[in-house]
Amino acid sequence: MRFRWIARAAALWLCIGGATAAFGAAASPQLGEVGAVAAMPRDSGLPDGWDRKGVFVEILVRAYQDSNGDGIGDLNGVTQRLDYLQSLGIRGIWLMPITASQDHDHGYAPVNYRDIEPAYGTLADFDRLVAEAHKRGIGVILDYVINHSGSAHPLFEAAAADRQSPYRDWYVFSDTEMKGWTTYGGDPWRANGDDWYYGAFDVIMPDWNLRNPAVVDFHLDNLRFWLNRGVDGFRFDAVGVLYENGPIAWDNQPENHVLMKRAQDLLASYGKRYMVCEAASDPEAFSGEDSCGSAFSFGLQKYIIKSIQMGRVMPDLRYMLRTMPVARMGTILSSHDYYAGARPFKQFGGDEPRYKLAAATLLTLPGHPFLYYGEEIGLSHAQPVDYQDQSIRGPMSWSAEANAGFSTTTPFRPLVDNWRTHNVAAEEANTDSLLNWYRQLIALRNAHPALQTGDFTLWSQDDDAIFAFTREAGGEKLLVLINYSAREASIAAPADFDAAAWVPVFPAATALRLGQAAAPKGKRSAKASEAPSQIRVAPQSLQVFRLAP
Repeated sequence: MRFRWIARAAALWLCIGGATAAFGAAASPQLGEVGAVAAMPRDSGLPDGWDRKGVFVEILVRAYQDSNGDGIGDLNGVTQRLDYLQSLGIRGIWLMPITASQDHDHGYAPVNYRDIEPAYGTLADFDRLVAEAHKRGIGVILDYVINHSGSAHPLFEAAAADRQSPYRDWYVFSDTEMKGWTTYGGDPWRANGDDWYYGAFDVIMPDWNLRNPAVVDFHLDNLRFWLNRGVDGFRFDAVGVLYENGPIAWDNQPENHVLMKRAQDLLASYGKRYMVCEAASDPEAFSGEDSCGSAFSFGLQKYIIKSIQMGRVMPDLRYMLRTMPVARMGTILSSHDYYAGARPFKQFGGDEPRYKLAAATLLTLPGHPFLYYGEEIGLSHAQPVDYQDQSIRGPMSWSAEANAGFSTTTPFRPLVDNWRTHNVAAEEANTDSLLNWYRQLIALRNAHPALQTGDFTLWSQDDDAIFAFTREAGGEKLLVLINYSAREASIAAPADFDAAAWVPVFPAATALRLGQAAAPKGKRSAKASEAPSQIRVAPQSLQVFRLAP
């Protein structure tokens, strides 16, 4: 057995090393997963700032649309649904991992960074998807797993089988058992015969040794491989745990930011590319220009939803908006990981008026908004499943026909529990549906630069029923009013507020309604004119006004 692994490692070394030596920096991507890739930038045809101005959707390809009747979603299925995404107003797609993976499910245990998961199709299918997306003004970013590979990755298999393997130092091994470590997966040191390897998340996810320059070059070459194919950027997975400096110093280490800045610089050299990072425990730091440049604003979604559930602006929502660089961040209501929360339909108990307020909040705030596939129709949970995350990764519901229009055969996972009522076909026909609400909101954002990239000024105070703020860019100033309460509510207007100067934008026929607040305490005889004006807003509604020039 040992000889077989040595032989395999030697063969890998000859193949990879020989190819690199023969072709140097110009090595063709077709030579295999390892090998230098020269940069070949090309223009996508997307407009400048496409990533800052538009709305993204996150898609699990396996769960989106099956095009060949095997019960598994695929790249051609996503291509078939591009017209739907365009009609929704989407400007960017984040594809969860599409490369060959050991798990054949979520994709976060890669075994080949330069090839497609077989059930999803081929590189040619991917190239067609990108080309068709670009024709519709939609960018495509890929999930990239930089922290670890799958344990079935050939390089790890070679490294684990032989301490003399040229790839031994590509991963993190120890000849002695390490004590006192605890990460997401518990003890991260995994037994490997008479030695141990480090895997922060799982036994099948060994961490790359990113202190090895060859490993960093490997990843940068992989990024160039996809950028050369026309990819518009990346979502980087788990960037908080890239380097470890000890049992209590394995999260958010300084080296992580240095590496992600290198990735950011690489994307910048291609032009009009976007990257966003998952760094749940310190998203603010990873949003810095000296790091990822953008990271998901984990926590914000929790306080948006909590505020709506409580019917008032929670202090934590205001605090995050005041202290975090939200304009540079990816904003969400939910995502593929349960730690970010259940799907909104579950969190709101099917209460669609509240659900609509959450969507209105997300799509009028600063940042790069990301919808999780099916969020726009109120997709719920799939049951039964093997573990919790799978429940929020159910098949997309396209119609009330057999298998929800997702496939012509039994899907890889049970359909979500509300697929008969919450599907695209049913909601297309209902003008008051969640889908048409999302479509209106995205159109509103796409039409107004102030909502896309404008400055943000918060009016609301803690526990106000109305979430009120202004957005301003390029000479346009908008006032956004969202009443989280089930009753009519009011909010104090600034002293110099001129109601006549504001014209309705959404809904178009809305009138700005003013009332008079009670006289200040201790001034019972004060004239009514001395009390501040109050802007009154209907229950559970969104109103947007524009300051007339």
